[in-house]
Amino acid sequence: MNRLEQLNAIGNGEEWDVLVIGGGATGLGAALEATTRGYKTLLLEQADFAKSTSSKATKLLHGGVRYLAQGDVALVREASIERGLLLKNAQHLAKNLSFIIPAYSWWEGIYYTIGLKLYDWMAGRLSLGRSVHISRRETLERLPGLKPAHLSAGILYHDGQFDDARLAINLVQTIYEQGGVALNYMRVKGLEKNGHGELSYVTVEDTETGQPYRIKTKGIINATGVFVDDILEMDDPGIKRKIVASQGVHLVLDPEFLPGSNALMIPKTSDGRVLFAVPWHNKVVVGTTDNPVNEISLDPVAMEKEINFILQTAGQYLAKVPTRADVRSVWAGLRPLAKPEKSEKTKEISRNHKIMVSASGLVTILGGKWTTYRKMGEDVVDRLEKVKQWPHVASATRQLPIHGSAQKLGEEDPLYYYGADAAAVKSVPGGEAVLSAGLGIIKAQVTWAVQKEMAHTVEDVLARRTRALFLDAEEAVRIAPQVAEIMAAELGKNGTWKEQQVRSFEALARTYQLQ
Repeated sequence: MNRLEQLNAIGNGEEWDVLVIGGGATGLGAALEATTRGYKTLLLEQADFAKSTSSKATKLLHGGVRYLAQGDVALVREASIERGLLLKNAQHLAKNLSFIIPAYSWWEGIYYTIGLKLYDWMAGRLSLGRSVHISRRETLERLPGLKPAHLSAGILYHDGQFDDARLAINLVQTIYEQGGVALNYMRVKGLEKNGHGELSYVTVEDTETGQPYRIKTKGIINATGVFVDDILEMDDPGIKRKIVASQGVHLVLDPEFLPGSNALMIPKTSDGRVLFAVPWHNKVVVGTTDNPVNEISLDPVAMEKEINFILQTAGQYLAKVPTRADVRSVWAGLRPLAKPEKSEKTKEISRNHKIMVSASGLVTILGGKWTTYRKMGEDVVDRLEKVKQWPHVASATRQLPIHGSAQKLGEEDPLYYYGADAAAVKSVPGGEAVLSAGLGIIKAQVTWAVQKEMAHTVEDVLARRTRALFLDAEEAVRIAPQVAEIMAAELGKNGTWKEQQVRSFEALARTYQLQ
């Protein structure tokens, strides 16, 4: 994963079989799929891997209880299967998590129990455990942070949990191990067609140096999430927009608000969505919202009404009512939803992915979610093979371990999410110095992020190689100067770079803090 070596490789005029635009969940899944089928594959991301939506999820691998209630049986079945596969293939990052739905009447208890039994059945042999109706007493024992008033019983069920940005980085490493190339900070500026109207070249700019590149390729996959329309318009300026965006917001609280290892699921809220309170990295993530937005941004900002909605809803259920002062971090992400033919509310639009093919041969994938990233990659490469009339190559990703998955460590180890890499991280010379005791971050992680995980900025390290910004924005700001110092030494940068990096990170971190 040496960036300079890879830039030299793409600048020498060689032709690629598959060029994937987009380094989030969808693009990474597509690039890994193409690489493992033997195609010479290059992935280009305009910012950092998982910079946008793919680092801002609820951290759940789930079939989607809400989708079952909407009758989207096919999506639930597909997602349940993919959830099971990922728990096997990325065992260091993904785990089985117990969720509890509080019931406030006898009828609610029966209703949710029946629904979740169906949920179990649809997962088949990949089910993570049986759903069971539990007593009021056991519900409060498992969720000691829950208000006891009017509680009748609870329903316990199982779903998956993971670390989204860490999975993205491990997927990049897996792509390299399989013979592919993935580069961050490479913005696609234009698409070129040959005399037959077929796409054959992509023009690209290295956003760090301004260096332009013209890359020859046989096939192009547009997997840019909420930005797919930008690429489609490069291909056809007159095309109608294909994506609607929905904003989801999450708040992070200290673990005292929901002690223990079980998650809380609130099935009915005032905005029609479910709300989760989920233990994650010794914090509690509460979310999410669903608000249509017109402006597409790499760094969307939570709206006051979203923050208030989450605090008010959580306060109705948690014994210790959270306030703005209790919020350690708040983040907003945009869901890329395939625009329906008729107008619908964003929370009612299916999370199924869709694939479209342009006259030029551009293959675009829209919609989807992290849980089904592997199947999305399989489907879009299948379609590209048909478009290019290539012989079909069977998928090899169903049983493919993700980088780091060879070893699963206990979560008492603060570096557990490195999996098989944890020992090597700990052995980085001089890396034992503690940067943040509260978040368990040491100097070695910064060095490792630069040397082995293609981190280029302080934000890359504090937002996505470690999750400091998402867990405690104030603490992330505190250690930013130390991170910049370590990175500057690794990258050969000067004092001006360090100052610029810290200022830039502080400006971003302010949008993760409640003033």
